[in-house]
Amino acid sequence: MIQLSDHFDYKRLLRYTCPSVVMLVFTSIYGVVDGFFVSNYAGKTPFAAVNFIMPLLMILGCVGFMFGTGGGALIAITMGAGRMKKANELFSQIVFASAGCGILLAAFGFLFLRPVASMMGAEGRLLEDCLTYGRILLIAIPFYVLQYEFQCLFATAGKPKLGLYVTVAAGVTNILLDALFVAGFRWGLEGAAAATSISQFVGGIIPVFYFGRKNDSPLRLVRCGFDGGALLKVCINGSSELMSNISMSLVSMMYNVQLMKYVGENGVAAYGVLMYVGMIFSAVFIGYSVGAAPVVGYHYGAQNSEELKGLLKKSIVLVGIFAVCMFASGQLLSAPLSRMFVGYDKELFDMTVHAFTVFSFSFLFSGFAILGSSFFTALGDGLVSALISFLRTLVFQCLSVLIFPLFWQLDGIWFSIVAAEIMAVVVTVLFLFGKRKKYHY
Repeated sequence: MIQLSDHFDYKRLLRYTCPSVVMLVFTSIYGVVDGFFVSNYAGKTPFAAVNFIMPLLMILGCVGFMFGTGGGALIAITMGAGRMKKANELFSQIVFASAGCGILLAAFGFLFLRPVASMMGAEGRLLEDCLTYGRILLIAIPFYVLQYEFQCLFATAGKPKLGLYVTVAAGVTNILLDALFVAGFRWGLEGAAAATSISQFVGGIIPVFYFGRKNDSPLRLVRCGFDGGALLKVCINGSSELMSNISMSLVSMMYNVQLMKYVGENGVAAYGVLMYVGMIFSAVFIGYSVGAAPVVGYHYGAQNSEELKGLLKKSIVLVGIFAVCMFASGQLLSAPLSRMFVGYDKELFDMTVHAFTVFSFSFLFSGFAILGSSFFTALGDGLVSALISFLRTLVFQCLSVLIFPLFWQLDGIWFSIVAAEIMAVVVTVLFLFGKRKKYHY
């Protein structure tokens, strides 16, 4: 069994982070299943509706990443300092707080779903489909928050494989129910939403039962008091991942607005295919970063500078290898993947393939900013981590998607994604260089 205190060479680092990578990739794949079944069995407009409203739902659920990454880093540092009782109290408080937050967010979603969808430009059947899909998923938001959170905390607990098994269980549930509800019973959007909601319940509730009893991990749910300072630190430290996910969702909403303006529903549908594949590829970078973060946090807490330097160097090399492989895959698979989703419509298919070949260049750069943000989170520097995420997504992508189409029309929208990632890498390198003496990496 690999311990956080071990020396991590490439092989051990890959073995430790692999379950987190597979877990997040699998989560992304089963998230794509809704789109596949809806597009092929319900039609283009319901497919566009799923892509149109999903960013708002992801904003609500990604609060779990804030608690998971920010809390995981703080727990790992506390464990590295040998304070196990405090680590369990922090762990428990984080889980309880996130569950309560999920309930409040679900209520918020029910109030603002229609106004937000209308403000973004949805009307007629597209608007009604957005509301149908969104309202069913809002019921499961508290479990969605917990699912995201435990994807990070399983790695902190030294149980990344168990986290993978839970994710697979939730994913298989979604896939089987999608096939039954949408392809079998022909329930359309309602069936796809119900399948996803049930799978999120599975992914959120199983970890609660596991950590709620005695187990062979160093963490379990215990009685705890309220430590407002620690909870605030968790939120600040995890704000980068929260900001990153919120920003990505806001950017997706802005892209949808721009695409509705330039090409209508076809543009939203094409962008949906890009986002589905982008989610899977980005999940490799995020999964690796999430899996490595507890190791970084532990050795930083233990003041092991040599190990910290090795972890950063190895991580940069591995992310670079992943990036090249993903770019090549994107170029080779643009047509087959587009055909899988929208092969029934030639105009939409051609638009999607062209967009895909441009979008693939972003994979060469996106992983480095994701790694840099996660690395600073693991060091407890939530401010720098948040700045990288904020600039990468909300600033660079928003500016690009607003400015580029003025010169290059539809192509400007696709090119804007690549330009934003290049700028984010430059910022990440500057922060890593500027903070090297403070953290001794």
